[in-house]
Amino acid sequence: MSADAASPSARDPRVEAAISHWGPRFVANGVPFSDFHEVAAGVTRWEDWCSAWSARGDIHRALGEETLAEGYRLSAGAHFTRAGVCYHFGKFLFVNDIAEMKAAHMKAVECRNRALPLLDPPGERVAIPYEGKTLYGNLRKPKGVARPAIAVMCMGLDSAKEEMDDYENRFLVRGLATLAFDGPGQGEGEYDFPLCPEYEKPVKAVVDYIETRTDIDVGRIGIWGVSLGGYLAPRAAAYEKRIKACVALSGAFQRRSTFEGRPSINVEAFRVRSGSADLEAAGKVSARMSLADCAHNITCPIYIVAGTKDRLTGVDQAQKLAERVKGPCVLSIIEGGNHVVNNYWYRYRDQTADWMSTQLS
Repeated sequence: MSADAASPSARDPRVEAAISHWGPRFVANGVPFSDFHEVAAGVTRWEDWCSAWSARGDIHRALGEETLAEGYRLSAGAHFTRAGVCYHFGKFLFVNDIAEMKAAHMKAVECRNRALPLLDPPGERVAIPYEGKTLYGNLRKPKGVARPAIAVMCMGLDSAKEEMDDYENRFLVRGLATLAFDGPGQGEGEYDFPLCPEYEKPVKAVVDYIETRTDIDVGRIGIWGVSLGGYLAPRAAAYEKRIKACVALSGAFQRRSTFEGRPSINVEAFRVRSGSADLEAAGKVSARMSLADCAHNITCPIYIVAGTKDRLTGVDQAQKLAERVKGPCVLSIIEGGNHVVNNYWYRYRDQTADWMSTQLS
């Protein structure tokens, strides 16, 4: 450990929880390994978390500006994407200061939006009408494919579309389009809507939007969800029959109405993003997140991933879902995998992309 690094015992427990629970995710989803260790080592108080990651995001954004001015569009897109991921991980669970969180979040959105036209293949920001307001998504299409199939990507409690570059690219190189969107209570949707356990509602709006496009094959729509999205995607697939295949990563079958054993920053984020005044009210929202009464309606093929060392969602949740669906099912329980198996990402990311490509071919 460097001389200026904080010892774990000196850290705020919330900082320690962020590092120990989500470290592999940061790196797997685009934070450079050295950035993760340097920023994490320098933070002792949770109150300093967002500003520390925002400062690192500023470095990558400046690199994007510099390379774009020099005409290097691909490099600029990569720099802006990394900047967006750093800002995102500054805000991801930082609900203790909403103003600071939102400022970092808007920087994440701005950087990913600047990156989209510079990427290979490029992307576009799309607006999806929903309940009198708007949900936002990033749509990308593979090169050289006319009217491709599409994977709709559902976020988790603290993930957002700006974090999805690695996952998107795995679908895109296999000829699938991607639409990563922020649903109610998620990403840009958290300021206008509370979390929606009945996720078939926003997904219907997303699929309705896809049907307005002439450049997407609307008969070949898959859905993919990560963490809380690993519940939300199957929930949508149970009701939205225009969905032809589903991937669920570390999702709950039935959430409890209590929050024992979960990191406090995760619990507080759920309370805030569910629009709840207290944990009792949040528990009522959590209890609505259940597949018990609808899993039997999932008739499309489904690929379920779980890790045996997941401290947030036990493998029994994946097993219950696999037992109750009616369509073809792949259940992948990965030994030693943490939440979303980001520590062993190579055990499922390409595999689920291959599977989705096959199902929608």
